[in-house]
Amino acid sequence: MALMDMMMAVLEGSGLLPLWNALAPRLALDERQLIFVVATPVFIAVTLWEYLRIHHDPTRMNVPEAIRNFALGAGYQFTELLFAGLIAFPVYAFLYHHRILDLELNWATGFLTFLGVDFCFYWMHRSSHRVRWFWAAHVVHHSSERMNFSTAMRQNATNIFNGMWLFYVPLALIGFNPVWIGIAYALSLVYQFFIHTTVIGKLPPWLEGVFNTPSHHRVHHGRNPGYIDRNYGGTLIIWDRLFGTFVAEDEQAPPEYGITRPVRSNNLLVLWTHEYVDLFRAMARPGSPLSRLKHLWKPPEWDRNEE
Repeated sequence: MALMDMMMAVLEGSGLLPLWNALAPRLALDERQLIFVVATPVFIAVTLWEYLRIHHDPTRMNVPEAIRNFALGAGYQFTELLFAGLIAFPVYAFLYHHRILDLELNWATGFLTFLGVDFCFYWMHRSSHRVRWFWAAHVVHHSSERMNFSTAMRQNATNIFNGMWLFYVPLALIGFNPVWIGIAYALSLVYQFFIHTTVIGKLPPWLEGVFNTPSHHRVHHGRNPGYIDRNYGGTLIIWDRLFGTFVAEDEQAPPEYGITRPVRSNNLLVLWTHEYVDLFRAMARPGSPLSRLKHLWKPPEWDRNEE
């Protein structure tokens, strides 16, 4: 008997197979997660390569922080794994069932899926900087004062709960298969890992003109006044050029990484939740219900005293 058959016999004999068959489709154990599982060893290897290049410079590499960044990323993946299928999957499935178009999967629709996901990513990413509720989750990605490959792993375990995935559901309603939406999204995140670095300078102009690059993304992570809230693109930079949010990296004004209100804590829970705490404290201040709720959708820097 093959080992796989032995394992299946154990599972069948446990009586839990029907339960697994019922739960598996609703868990995020799909091609999207498989892509991340396969890519993670590559991420680690590339991070080690970068470490050898910049470990002598504490302003660019800090080993405890790099380990912490991977721990933050692991927390993000854990909550996605457990809850993405339970929270997002029913919405995608419902809208896809009522889709407007029946799109056959081919190279053309595959490219349109990638383009649609990248377009939605731009607006999701832009909103995650300009809407405080979304910023409360996204801020952890920007709170490091260093830019290296490990920074890409610096994600928030609350992402699945605060609804940024809703930006992609129109694609399912149009008729793009949610599985392929997830695959395109995962491949985009894999690509974006490689633009979180200072060891790669500017690339050829044709690449810089179309694709998001390390140079463009260094600007995005800068807290310099001229760099804040710029270069939101995922794989492509064309959306920033079209919608007026593009800024080129200025070699005379290198990016200063981090956020304007630094978090002086290494605690993972604090890093994940500090902006939620500040948000709810602001909402708790005396005022009308509407004025309190405005903190949810106003920009992070907005305060009621401005009205």
